[in-house]
Parts: sequence; C-alpha cells; structure tokens
Amino acid sequence: MTTIHALTAADRDDWLPLWQAYLTFYETPLAEDVTASTFARIVDPAGDIHGAIARDDDGRAVGIVHWLAHPSTWSTSHYTYLEDLFVDPSVRGGGVGRALIAHVTEAARAAGSDKVYWLTAETNTTARGLYDRVASRSGFIHYEIDLV
Repeated sequence: MTTIHALTAADRDDWLPLWQAYLTFYETPLAEDVTASTFARIVDPAGDIHGAIARDDDGRAVGIVHWLAHPSTWSTSHYTYLEDLFVDPSVRGGGVGRALIAHVTEAARAAGSDKVYWLTAETNTTARGLYDRVASRSGFIHYEIDLV
C-alpha cells in the first residue's frame, strides 16, 4: 500500500534522488543552489510551493509531486498547477502516479481551488496514458520565453 505525506525537511535524502531522476528524465540540469532553494521552499510551512512524497510498504520513497496555487483572471478563487510529478520507474503502473495526482487534487479542493492542471512532454507516452485516464486534455499548446 502506497502512503503519501507532505514533504518535510527529514525527507530530503529520499526526495533528492527522485528529484534528480526527474530532472534527468526531462534532460534539465539545475544548479545545486536551485535544487536547495526548491526543497527549502517546499518544506517551508509559509512557502508558496507544496510537495508530497509517496512511500511503499517498506517505507522506500517511490514518488514525488510538487504543486502551487495561483490567482486566475477566469475565477474568483485560484487554480492549482501541478508542476512536478515523478514515480520511480520500478513501480510505474502500480497506482503511485494516480495516488499522487489524487493527493494534489484533494489538497486543491480543500484549499478552494477551481482547477488542477499540468503539462507534460508530448513524448512522455507512459505518463500521458495515465493522464488521459484521470483528466481531460485542454487542447491548448504551451509556449514560453526563457528569460535566464
């Protein structure tokens, strides 16, 4: 049975390999200070980024998720952006990803959010199989301008 709990400072050593594997999957190197800052913001109770970690029956960390809420011009409430989701490849297909998405959805609902949404790579076919089962595609195409 997978258990999920909010990330705490004590989870850092278990979080870090999953975070690094996530960055490797997306071929995105980050400076160590960015990773340190990201984790600090996630575990800060007053912070603007939230995170959770999934553990298997043996307590082994098998997945992570990070999300944030932001105002929306199309809502009197806010939206929740699921920014990062990673499941250890050895347990994929076993419900961990679905459980992490459900965790974020429940947290967003409890916070009064109107929507949970996320992005993924077109080539991320394994994850897209899950996403197509638990959510609807928006039909929008993502654009960005890097400023750094």
